[in-house]
Amino acid sequence: MGEQTVRVRCVAAAPCWVSLMARDLDTARAFYGPLLGWTFEAGPDRWGPYLRAVVDGVEVAGLGVVAGDWQPPVAWTTYFGTESADRVGEAIRERGGTLAVGPLRFDAGRLALAADPFGAVFGVWEGEPGEDVWTETPGAPVWIELRTADPFAAALFYGEVFRWDDRDPSHFEVRYEHERVVLRSEGRSVAALRGARDIAPHWEVFFSVTDTDEAVKRAVELGGRIAGDPVDTPYGRVARVADREGGLFSVISPSS
Repeated sequence: MGEQTVRVRCVAAAPCWVSLMARDLDTARAFYGPLLGWTFEAGPDRWGPYLRAVVDGVEVAGLGVVAGDWQPPVAWTTYFGTESADRVGEAIRERGGTLAVGPLRFDAGRLALAADPFGAVFGVWEGEPGEDVWTETPGAPVWIELRTADPFAAALFYGEVFRWDDRDPSHFEVRYEHERVVLRSEGRSVAALRGARDIAPHWEVFFSVTDTDEAVKRAVELGGRIAGDPVDTPYGRVARVADREGGLFSVISPSS
């Protein structure tokens, strides 16, 4: 985390898109629109209603619902870009992960849903290559973080699946630090894998806001709840929030 913010695109080997799977799209829209300043555009509806959230003319996230009777927990999913969803799907299974859905074709490419060997759910997106542009525009995702018991074991899995070691280090880099693994794309830190033993393994999305305390207050007014009180970090003031259906995410405002 740092100076970067997200404009999500299909960038190979890196997190490049985030999508919420909600139970009711109108409920999600009524919560996230006022909270993060999103407007919405209709997306592909092959597997159910889907919206793209837009900030300043840029698509920053997706919101969909599950078709049918299946009711998984409401959650945000982080998608990794790839040149080949089929190759990545095979690698996921070979290395102990679970390929739950796909790869399936949709309007912008091919996607799959999977879980790593430790239980963290993530997505795979094969689409048109895009520029890795991260901005601090309020309402955009600015940081993606895997919280898992052993971040280095997880990094071994993701590194083999997405061939991190084969990437040009001038465009994609993995840094192994004392307590976490940091992913850097085009010279910017974009995501990290860090240790967390008190919660189930998951990829968490951080959205940029102008004022974290005001955002938390607004989230509660909109029917959400505080899942972690605001705290100051070296990267900004952070708080964890749950939406009206229980979907967890974090908000962050710049350090003063």
